[in-house]
This record gives sequence, C-alpha cells and structure tokens, in this order.
Amino acid sequence: MTVYFVTGGARSGKSHFAERLAASKGTAQRICFVATGVAMDDEMAARIERHRTTRDSRWATVETPHDVAGVVRQGLYDVYLIDCLSLLLNNWMYDLHCTEEMYRERVSELINVLDASSAECIVVSNEIGLGLIPADAESRRYRDWLGWFNQAMARIAERVYFVASGIAVDLKAIPGAVRVDEL
Repeated sequence: MTVYFVTGGARSGKSHFAERLAASKGTAQRICFVATGVAMDDEMAARIERHRTTRDSRWATVETPHDVAGVVRQGLYDVYLIDCLSLLLNNWMYDLHCTEEMYRERVSELINVLDASSAECIVVSNEIGLGLIPADAESRRYRDWLGWFNQAMARIAERVYFVASGIAVDLKAIPGAVRVDEL
C-alpha cells in the first residue's frame, strides 16, 4: 500500500499532477479514476467529459459521490486516483446530512480502507484553510471538517504534495518537516 496525497488551491494543477502520477506507475495495468463529483449542470458535465478524454485505455472511471471506501475495498485495480475529498465531504454533508459522528466514522472507514489496500492510492483534495474565515457556521464547519480530513489523509500518506501554480512540492521530503501531532 502506498498512499499519495495531493492538495492545493482551486485550479492549481492538482488533478493534472495526480493523473500524471497515476499514469507514471510503471506496473499499473489497471487504473481507476474514482470521481466524487456529480454533473449537476452543463458546465460540470463538460468538465467531467474533458477530463475523461485525457485518459488512455488503462483507465476506468467509477463515479461515486458517497462510497469511495467501497470502491477501493473491492480491490479491482492497481492504482486508484480519488478526485476529490472536497467534493466527497460536500456530498456527505449535503446529500447525507452527516452529523459529526457520521463524518468521523466515514473518514475513519476511508482511512482504514486506504491503509489496508494493496493498490497505489492517490488522493486529491482542496486546501481551503489558507483564506478568510467563513462568515457562517455551516461554511466554517465544512472548512474545519475538510482540514481535519486532509490532516488524517496526510498522516497515512507516504508522500504529501502541495500544488500551487502548477508546481508540486513534496511536503514530507522538506528537511525539518514535522507533523504537528509529533511535537
């Protein structure tokens, strides 16, 4: 099991980097793009189709707005690219009306499944905690939950890439990098 975590801002190049990382896995004969986004309008449908056309025949696409753990647990692929945790959390909060207890259970389940997987797993998420404090409680809850979700993913990941302006930096490879819970 190897987990790679890719985070950064919107339109930073995260997904492009993650796709190239997945495609670079030399032994990967079967790659699964696990899409958490839902085409709720024409623009999103076009975006999904544009992404799909960039991938070669090794790639399968599985759309799952809620159960990423179930897809990975099946173990049908050599590489899973999960794009993205931000939309997954949104779907849990607004489709499933997750309580904090449900959220913690779902995060724990996904972390455990990824940690036990024999496949290479590449997980993409937005880093939204670098900006202004949201004005309402629901938006602050989303920001907080995504921040904690990202931290949990970074803990189990062998490599954590932060992508900004199309440049990826492996945060765990930086000399002196320390996880906050290690202090």
